[in-house]
Amino acid sequence: MGFFIGRDREARRAYGFDEVAIVPGNLTSNPEEVDVTTKIGPINLEIPFLASAMDGVVDVNFAIAMGKLGGLAVLNLDGVQTRYENPAVVLDKIASASPEEATALVQDVYKEPIKTKLIAERVKQIKAAGVKAAISCIPANAEEFGKIAQDAGADIFVAQGTVVTAKHIATKYTPINLANFCQKIMKIPVIIGNVVSYQAAIELMETGCVAVLVGVGPGAACTSRGVLGIGVPQVTSTVDCASARDYYFKKTGKYVSIITDGGMNSGGDICKAFASGADAVMVGSAFARTEEAPGRGYHWGMATPHHNLPRGTRVRVGVTGSVEEILYGPARLDDGTQNLVGALRTCMGTVGAMSIKEMQIAELIIAPDIKSEGKLFQRAQRIGMCK
Repeated sequence: MGFFIGRDREARRAYGFDEVAIVPGNLTSNPEEVDVTTKIGPINLEIPFLASAMDGVVDVNFAIAMGKLGGLAVLNLDGVQTRYENPAVVLDKIASASPEEATALVQDVYKEPIKTKLIAERVKQIKAAGVKAAISCIPANAEEFGKIAQDAGADIFVAQGTVVTAKHIATKYTPINLANFCQKIMKIPVIIGNVVSYQAAIELMETGCVAVLVGVGPGAACTSRGVLGIGVPQVTSTVDCASARDYYFKKTGKYVSIITDGGMNSGGDICKAFASGADAVMVGSAFARTEEAPGRGYHWGMATPHHNLPRGTRVRVGVTGSVEEILYGPARLDDGTQNLVGALRTCMGTVGAMSIKEMQIAELIIAPDIKSEGKLFQRAQRIGMCK
């Protein structure tokens, strides 16, 4: 339902994670017995978690650690891992910069040209550990980098930008033909993103991709919503794109997964993403806080190094535990940022969902005060949900 925001101008109400809550079910189930596996194209995952293709989150070592724990980490081919033989030196510089220096420093660091030989090298390093290699780059580099990564043994490719559509108008360069890329150039499955609307999601699905990333600007280190004024809250965008998935499946018999990307600060947010229709979630800041993450306790947006209009910033997230603790616990913090798999299992148990598919149809209500209701002492002491 729309609302008039002025004369003859109507706007639709949209909802984010803090504005909704999941209703417990009429039956409950043992959290240890629920099935949290998911499938993205031909790729089976033990847990429905992907780590964002961001330089403060994923490097080769993190990708290996995440893969061994049943998830999937996506390596950014446009970042420092492919610009520098030894990215550790550069990462130290970024972590040690003052807030005033950070953006300019990141912009300078990313002026170093990408070395295509490092693309194959990074993929092979991940594959040598016996885990799946997922890699990402912007659409403009996808054809060149995709072939190199594919030949090196990559398992899945992500073509990702702030907003990606199947139709793109340009006269100064030739836009990538995403359908040709997915169906003819690439022999491995392709994920495309990001998108937030029903029709745009449908058109991306028609290209032949196996999944779409949902979310524009919700990430902890992203500033696109402030710089450009664009975006749709994640609950509404996930619901809309999940509806597109279901329609497309009924029409074609092909299931294209929905991956909610960004904006999830706790286990509760992640559970709400699945209740909104997600098949998997892509998380950045939660994994940037791990001991294995390359960011040294810092996290920065993918568009932070843009030379002309940065749409990201460097934020300090700290280091709170290992990637195993973030995923499986035991939780040492009281704010829902650790044991994310355990939170999902427990939530699924309370709604009686035995699988991710069943979790997608859990009842949601509009409840903007749900997190603060009765939390006077937490709010006053800035603990728990009120940090």
